Amino acid sequence: MHRLWLAFGALFGLAAVALSAWAAHGLAQRIGAARLAAVQNALTIQGWHALALLATGLLAEGRGGAVNLAGAAFVLGVLVFCGAVYGGAFGVAGVARFAPYGGAMLMAGWVLLLAAVVRR
Repeated sequence: MHRLWLAFGALFGLAAVALSAWAAHGLAQRIGAARLAAVQNALTIQGWHALALLATGLLAEGRGGAVNLAGAAFVLGVLVFCGAVYGGAFGVAGVARFAPYGGAMLMAGWVLLLAAVVRR
C-alpha cells in the first residue's frame, strides 16, 4: 500500500508544478485576480499534501492502520478540496460547496498521521 501513497504524492506534486507554471503565465487575464488567488491557494494545498503523501508512503511501509487511512484521507481530500476550488475558479457551478468537505478530509488525514506516529 505504501507504494500507492508514494505514487499519488509524486503525481500530485507533478501536477502542482505543471499547474503552477500554467497559472503563472497568463491565467490572470483569463479568470481574473480573485479566481487566480483561489487557484494559487489550491496549488499550495496540493503541493503540501503531495509531500505529506510521500511521508505517508515512507511511514506506511511495513505498517497499516492509521497510516493507510491517513493516505486515503489525503488523496480524497486533495481531489475534493482542490477539485472544488479549481472547478469554482473556472466557473463550474455548484462545486465550490464541496471544498469544506475536502478540507475536513485533509485535516482528518493529519490527525490520523499524528495518531499513527504517537502510537508507534
